[in-house]
Amino acid sequence: MEKRDLYDENKKVTGKTYVKGEQIPKGSYGIVVVIFIQNSEGKFLIQKRSERKNGLYASTGGHPKMGESSLDGILTEVKEEIGLSLNLEDIKLFFSGKSEEERMFWDDYYIKMDIDDISKLELQEEEVSEVSWKTEEEIRKLMEQGKFFRNDFEEFEVLIDWLKNK
Repeated sequence: MEKRDLYDENKKVTGKTYVKGEQIPKGSYGIVVVIFIQNSEGKFLIQKRSERKNGLYASTGGHPKMGESSLDGILTEVKEEIGLSLNLEDIKLFFSGKSEEERMFWDDYYIKMDIDDISKLELQEEEVSEVSWKTEEEIRKLMEQGKFFRNDFEEFEVLIDWLKNK
């Protein structure tokens, strides 16, 4: 049973929690964190979710556990899902938003880094079946084919705009 913090409409921790899978109460919000890892060739590290998690391609991310900040949460998710440790100083928050419909805050992170050999990453089998480097065009094609997780693709488009304007 994985507990997560609940936040108020101003993204302040309320001291209340909910259990993974439960509906978030009205007036409260959860938080989702995602990260896009880009190498020096301009490709993005994309994971293919396990069949249990819908089998779609996506970025790495999830929900911070109870007591974790957004940044702590993304560090935990990356370590758990793909076995990668990130340098905190290199991570940039490029977007933060709120969905009233889903009752979620979104924190989107970006890091530019090269990984010597992604075949040596330790994947969490329950969550991830494979990882690969993909170009922006390849990611767009996966989305067109219905093979990329829609929520993460929407955040990817925000990232592409951010990268073009920074």
